[in-house]
Amino acid sequence: RFTDHYQLATLALSKAGSTVRTLRENIGDIRLSVGDILLVQGAREQLASIKRDGELLVLDATADLPFSDKAPLSLLIMALVIVSAAIGLLPIAVSAITGALLMLLTGALAWRDIGNALSTSVIMIVVVSLALGLALTRTGATGYLADSYLALTTGLSPTLILSGLMLMMALLTNIISNNAAAVIGTPVAISIANSLALPAEAFVLAVLFGANMSYATPMAYKTNLLVMNAGGYTFGDFVRIGLPLTIIMWLALSWLLPRLYGF
Repeated sequence: RFTDHYQLATLALSKAGSTVRTLRENIGDIRLSVGDILLVQGAREQLASIKRDGELLVLDATADLPFSDKAPLSLLIMALVIVSAAIGLLPIAVSAITGALLMLLTGALAWRDIGNALSTSVIMIVVVSLALGLALTRTGATGYLADSYLALTTGLSPTLILSGLMLMMALLTNIISNNAAAVIGTPVAISIANSLALPAEAFVLAVLFGANMSYATPMAYKTNLLVMNAGGYTFGDFVRIGLPLTIIMWLALSWLLPRLYGF
């Protein structure tokens, strides 16, 4: 067996004329043939031994995995940040900044790495989203949007109105960002609930759930943007996986929320 002989972990296998197989498909039991391409991981010495044997053609694109003796300390700091915010000891903004400072002071994070760790696009999305929400509130646009939505949904049941609002937020969050969708939709939801004399919490939750159905496009959520380039994903990958998930969540919550709040 290849793995036992060379002491390398096989991550993926490409056979001529077939799709790429990964660890999930138990590639360890597949018989190798001429022309097969393997993606392997292991010690540099083991990779060098393959080159010396000459039995296999090595397409050398090796990369050393990052290693740091500060890794346990980094995990501890991250855990402290999460726990202190979760139990209410510190606000998340304070605990996160404190954690970042501890990373710098202990040497777990180098000053030169700070710039690479910050994403300008993510920062700008957050800033613009907050500015947009503030502008909509101060200009009275949220009240206008609420009245317009109610006019379009005249005669519909509260359940359908809530479901439609959630769907609008789900569409909006995948075009701009979840922050912007939530900032825009929350005051609109409150206005709609007041007009219908229904619990505002139900409509606010519909907005928040809809704004977090941010699976179908890269720009919908900050981490989508972060992993898109790193993972080599395309716009179509997000649509193919995220759209069915969005529909499932929307249908489930459209059924659940009205029942929880007695519509």
